[in-house]
Amino acid sequence: MNRTSARIAAITAAAALIAAGTAAGAEAKSGATSLDGVWQMAGYGLVLDVKGSTLTSYETTAISCLPEFTATATGAPGPHGDTTFAVDTTLFTLHPGQRARAISMTIQQSAGTRHLTRLAALPTRCTQPTPTDPRTVFDIFWQTFEENYPFFAARGIDWEATGNRLRAQITPTTTDADLFRLLTEAFAPLNDAHTALSDGTTTVSPTRPGTIGPSRAYDTTIKAFIQTHDLGPATPLQEWGRGHIAYADLPNGIGYLRLSSFAGYTSPDDSAGFASDEAELTKALDAIFTPQRTQGPNALRGLIIDDRVNGGGSDVLALDVVARLTAKPYTAYWKKHRDDPADPAAFSTPEPIRVTPSSKPIYRGPIALLAGGSTVSAGETFAQALMHRSPAPVRIGENTQGSFSDTLNRVLPNGWEFELPNEEYPTAPNGGTFDITGIPPQIRIPVFPPAELAAGKDTAFATALHVLRCARLTP
Repeated sequence: MNRTSARIAAITAAAALIAAGTAAGAEAKSGATSLDGVWQMAGYGLVLDVKGSTLTSYETTAISCLPEFTATATGAPGPHGDTTFAVDTTLFTLHPGQRARAISMTIQQSAGTRHLTRLAALPTRCTQPTPTDPRTVFDIFWQTFEENYPFFAARGIDWEATGNRLRAQITPTTTDADLFRLLTEAFAPLNDAHTALSDGTTTVSPTRPGTIGPSRAYDTTIKAFIQTHDLGPATPLQEWGRGHIAYADLPNGIGYLRLSSFAGYTSPDDSAGFASDEAELTKALDAIFTPQRTQGPNALRGLIIDDRVNGGGSDVLALDVVARLTAKPYTAYWKKHRDDPADPAAFSTPEPIRVTPSSKPIYRGPIALLAGGSTVSAGETFAQALMHRSPAPVRIGENTQGSFSDTLNRVLPNGWEFELPNEEYPTAPNGGTFDITGIPPQIRIPVFPPAELAAGKDTAFATALHVLRCARLTP
């Protein structure tokens, strides 16, 4: 952060503390516990303005404040004042805290909890129009990354130098095409699959070099290849969730479960909502993990889980699958976020994300997990959660993509949209993460190399079969 931006951030933070303290004193005198008021979210650059049943969210940086969405309360508050709001089909709940000036938020499809503190009033910049000139658009884009992105140092990127170099090329007459090119030039070298920029027509979303993004077209091609060359016509895949969930019983008591997404099960654009997707996933898991497959003499003796082309989605849905694969509760991973706009090394206290076994039939046997560079986001948190299962899966294939965080979805004053991560998912409270490098396999085998696709071969799948057959022979 340059000195000017740092000073602005410091002044803003000081003002917020003074405002929060003033509001806290007022509440202490009145004893009020209402959610009404203005709330600053820690670490995500959001301010929420709650007025009765209406909530307005603002995207903020040290230099900007733009309206994000307006949500409406659904039903009456709970017995402790918990209130659920809806924006389109997304539901999130505000939970009053034990302290008058602190509340928390949970989001239906996201694992973990977010924390907020009260402000005395909406920041002044949130009530003023934001210019739409090219320099302002660039500065808000740059500042949002500066305050939230966790991986500049790890990726070897000097973000301040990048900003200074590209900002100097912007003039009042810079065209939209030139501005889009400059913004792309700024973030594309991050090679981060959780960054993207869209002007409504063109979308730029990079991936780690040497990997293939998990598009719907690529998924369809690979699924057809697996059906033809790995399973054969005598072993058709049963499908749910618009083809994102698929299962087949293989010879010798081995099951094959293919997961290509943790979203979009009931509508292509997620318009049906999380509850609809979760119901479809439950339907599929009930059909797959039956009493016959999970217990008794005819139970599965091994399970291949194919996570090789998985575009991610909801971590909660990923954990729903893991809950059908363990009889014991455990911590899947920890979650933390950047917690200081001026300090890229400052993070929140890691929050444990737990796996709770399902009350329905559970598969407890050995697993071979297939994954690779097209395994992204919730596809990766799913793989990470399985690492702590007992017995742990044997990981086969290549490193996953290395993009775990939820994304901050932002809108620029000219209407363009972009996204970026602000979280890390460590393996232990003080442990490392698999960000950037991805989760490595234990048995390294190229995933769908062109030569194998042309030859109708799938060495990774064949290896998974071999590993599970050997596991059956082990006392």
